Amino acid sequence: MNKKILYIVLLLVCGTGLITSCTDDYLDSSQYFKDRLTEEKVFQSKVYSEEWLANVFEELRGINADVASKGFTPHNFADDMYYGDRDSDYDPSKNELSYNIFRMGQYTEDDKQGTWTQCYRGIRNASTFIHNIYMNIEMSEEEIDDYRGQARFARAYLYWLLLRKYGPIPLLPDEGLDYSDSYDDLAVPRSTYEACAEFISNEMLLAAQEMEARGMVRGQDGSARPTVGAALATRAKVLIYAASPLVNGNTSNYVTRLVDDQGSQLLSSDYNEEKWAKAAAAARDVIELGVYHLYTVPIQQTGEDATVIPPSDGNFSEKSWPAGWADIDPAKSYAQVFDGTLPASGNPELIFTRGNNQDGESISGMVAHQLPRSATGWNTHGLTQKLVDAYYMNDGTNVPGKDKEIGRGDGSDRVSGYVTQEDYDAGLYRPLKPGVSLQYANREPRFYASVAFNGSFWPLLNESQERNRNQQVFYYRDNPKGNGFNSSNAYWLRTGIGVKKYVHPNDTYEGGNIGNIVYKPEPAIRYADILLLYSEALNELDGSYIIPSWNGGSYNISRNITEMQRGIHPVRIRAGVPDYPASAYNDKEELRNRLKRERFIELLAEGQRYYDLRRWMDAPIEESLPIYGCNILMNEEERDLFHQPIAVWALETTFADKMWFWPISFTELKRNKRLTQNPGWIYND
Repeated sequence: MNKKILYIVLLLVCGTGLITSCTDDYLDSSQYFKDRLTEEKVFQSKVYSEEWLANVFEELRGINADVASKGFTPHNFADDMYYGDRDSDYDPSKNELSYNIFRMGQYTEDDKQGTWTQCYRGIRNASTFIHNIYMNIEMSEEEIDDYRGQARFARAYLYWLLLRKYGPIPLLPDEGLDYSDSYDDLAVPRSTYEACAEFISNEMLLAAQEMEARGMVRGQDGSARPTVGAALATRAKVLIYAASPLVNGNTSNYVTRLVDDQGSQLLSSDYNEEKWAKAAAAARDVIELGVYHLYTVPIQQTGEDATVIPPSDGNFSEKSWPAGWADIDPAKSYAQVFDGTLPASGNPELIFTRGNNQDGESISGMVAHQLPRSATGWNTHGLTQKLVDAYYMNDGTNVPGKDKEIGRGDGSDRVSGYVTQEDYDAGLYRPLKPGVSLQYANREPRFYASVAFNGSFWPLLNESQERNRNQQVFYYRDNPKGNGFNSSNAYWLRTGIGVKKYVHPNDTYEGGNIGNIVYKPEPAIRYADILLLYSEALNELDGSYIIPSWNGGSYNISRNITEMQRGIHPVRIRAGVPDYPASAYNDKEELRNRLKRERFIELLAEGQRYYDLRRWMDAPIEESLPIYGCNILMNEEERDLFHQPIAVWALETTFADKMWFWPISFTELKRNKRLTQNPGWIYND
């Protein structure tokens, strides 16, 4: 790459606005380019090259996290979770969104725009690395290929983050632009969604091939660096999104309005079934690596901390893992994937993570808002009744009264009554303790690993005060430990249902010290996600397709029940729930709905639900439904009323067409004259 091209990329920053202002030199690798000698010095040196690449990966931090607290990823809270703080003190200068502003589509074209800035800056610097690393004289050819593959992964992943959030985006010419051209000539239009997805897919494939010799599995020191599996898994996700209804055969009015500067549609209104086959093959590429598997904990059947044992189903219950759950603890197996028990390098289902990178708005910050007041937590992040109802009973049936309040009930009523001391002493309804509503009894293990229902047990082993350890927390209005509704502060759960996912028994926010919370590796891409995506893609097929694999050979891809079970069974078995009935596998629509529900449960609080609802085109219904929860105005004496779900007045919902994709900022629209705005948002401030 010559000096002219290098400076062109820098000019692109100042001229077209695809990246950011030149006054912002945060992690700006172009500082090294003073002259031709400096360029060679940087890329001939292994140390300087590694520093450059590290700066590229820094752009994946902060607002570009897949999973973080709401300051970075408000989309981590869709129709399953909510955050109850920041309700009335929205401060645009801090770029903070209250939950209602976010869910009501009242955010503006200037909110949460760091993604655009960081991604294009990282794309520029990754391109510079890709085109210059060949000069390195301190690396072997194998190392150079590996590092180039890592940079290519980073560049493609940054494009993926942009595509997922903004929809079709400009793809920068790989060879650069001529800096002597006018600013208008340097402007780059948006590419179609198909072109973006194809480019990212091809780049991830090439990245996997470049990393193949050294990047199949990395050790502890490299657990947050990309691997072959990370590249192939991202490729699978990109292709699944490209096959989904929002961008494949979408004939809505929105598609006719989302156009480039020449008036051409950016989303495809023509349906192509083969896209599902290509997506399925890409997911299978990850499976066939044989590198990843779901984490499990051996069963323990004695003591206070004994497992929640699923009932016999005549199938999975009679077999050992991986064919069944007879020798594993499903609740602990699921919980420990997220709570910090495992380091990133020790988690066999973690395909990609950014490592310890998020500071205040980290997952640990999210946990600080989940912890009850007795652990000096904020007690403001909770779950919706719809999510609670989605969890199965331990025999795989629906909970009585499921979705009754939102008009989807089957005619059954919610269970009444509570666990008595006699029930508890007799070992009934484990792990429930006395006083807990029987609505929460006999649920699947993932429920107990994730849901902080009224009266659930919190170990809180790291509390300095003994009275705050190993306690049962109720959310009645008059309970000081649970701190239910209190109009004088923000420390109350709007639905009376908290979140336990990500919480470790040693977690406490005592002293307001985030360091007292066990570090949690970010599950950016997890194997369970890929398994479910594989089954989803196969389920959509009517025909049969021969699709090449990533490293030679090919697959015969069709709607094969055995192959679909290959994706479904590990997730269901590890969760301790029975298989779907044969009727579900034989009915495409029924299995589609079951897989959507499985993702709703399995991927809770992993940043997936917000985008799933959009790619499925389910958001207009699911995000407009009122949020239901417990009646937190009730005291313990009125516990029957507390457990009758009501619409939560403090949490609003709606969906408008403009909410399919995030708006593009006014600044970028002014800088790049060929850039078009997403429908529903305005062009000028």
